[in-house]
Amino acid sequence: MPLPDPATRTIVYRPDLGILIVRWNQDAELAVLQADYHAMLAAAEQHNCARWLLDVRRREGTDPELSAWASTVFYPLAATRLAPQHLQLAVLTSSYIYERFNQDPTQRPYVDYMLATERPFVTQVFADEGQAARWLMAS
Repeated sequence: MPLPDPATRTIVYRPDLGILIVRWNQDAELAVLQADYHAMLAAAEQHNCARWLLDVRRREGTDPELSAWASTVFYPLAATRLAPQHLQLAVLTSSYIYERFNQDPTQRPYVDYMLATERPFVTQVFADEGQAARWLMAS
């Protein structure tokens, strides 16, 4: 697996908030994004942090293969590795991107999967960063 390219994203742990903030600056190839996700999990384990704010507003062209892998493989793995904490994902996105995912028949099953309540993690989608952070801190 290639090393994650720091140009594709930033990962910052905010100890004052108890939140891991990941911001993607651009889209990238599947292997690079998968490496980014593994770097995110490594940072979460280092800080013992299961509350993540994921800023995907600049990732407009996500490949359905990444959506499938992230939702059904990566996030369940992350939830297991961070247990007994409960993994919480606040996804910060634009309404344009969210609606496009909801309308895309190849992406819609992964949106539904991520938002289903029976997962070992909980996901909420936000257009406002302040609301996303408040939701994470309230949990």
